[in-house]
Amino acid sequence: MIAKQRGIAIILAMGVVALAALAAAAIMVSQSTWARHSELEGDHVQARLLVQAGVDWARAVLSDDRRSSSVDHLGEPWALRLPPMPVDNGEFTGYIEDQQGAFNLNNLVQDGKVNLAQLASFRRLLVLLDLPVALADALADWLDADDLPQPQEGAEDGYYLSLPTPYLAANRPLVDVTELALVRGFDENVRARLRPFVTALPRFTAVNVNTAKPEVLVAIIDGLDLDAARALVAQRERAYFLDRADFLNRLPGGIVAVDNLISVSSNYFMATMRVTYGSATARGTALLARETSGWPAIVWRKIP
Repeated sequence: MIAKQRGIAIILAMGVVALAALAAAAIMVSQSTWARHSELEGDHVQARLLVQAGVDWARAVLSDDRRSSSVDHLGEPWALRLPPMPVDNGEFTGYIEDQQGAFNLNNLVQDGKVNLAQLASFRRLLVLLDLPVALADALADWLDADDLPQPQEGAEDGYYLSLPTPYLAANRPLVDVTELALVRGFDENVRARLRPFVTALPRFTAVNVNTAKPEVLVAIIDGLDLDAARALVAQRERAYFLDRADFLNRLPGGIVAVDNLISVSSNYFMATMRVTYGSATARGTALLARETSGWPAIVWRKIP
């Protein structure tokens, strides 16, 4: 009987020791998980801070560029992409893109009303990209202040309220081109095709002919074909356009550009940064407005 009791006591003691070991292991795992989580969170914080520092770097570059020159072209320092640069416990890379080299979708509407000349320009761009011309009317309706649909598959509140998840037309300028996902007909494939050629800026802007793609030049200059536009781009790679007159003089005979629709300088730029820090990766973008002297203002920024 005594031997049996001793056996039970030994088994109980072993059970207690096992439970204690399991508890200790659980505590160690919990502490390790917490430490790892804290480490990762710290890395993410540092990575986001480096992205913000990168945006300030872009602002400094653009401010210095404005002091040194009134012309913006792709041979300037701001247009050079930074190679991956080592930073403490990580890597940083970034680049700046001129947003006035693209077609500003918000130009379609001024003071709440459709700008017919800009609508025609956007239609030319759509044709050139093999996209439905009716997309221009749908976007014009999304931006304009009235509730009267445009003739070619326009879409006002009635259309959007009939969707499975209803909503209203914005009736205001786009803040970012990602908003196109809400507009009738602008599916993922359309948006991907348009993305290299369009932007959304907070006011009416001219196109910088020193940075615009050939397709954008064709869109804004009635009568210019793609081959001639490509020839102009090849010319500016050898010698950028000094001013509007220089550009107009190099246009093919018989082609006329509207003076206030073209420029050789820019006020809006997109800064894109990517940072790895420890185990974390952060990416951020910022729209910068260089309207006056000093550092460009941040119109908006996205740092997830």
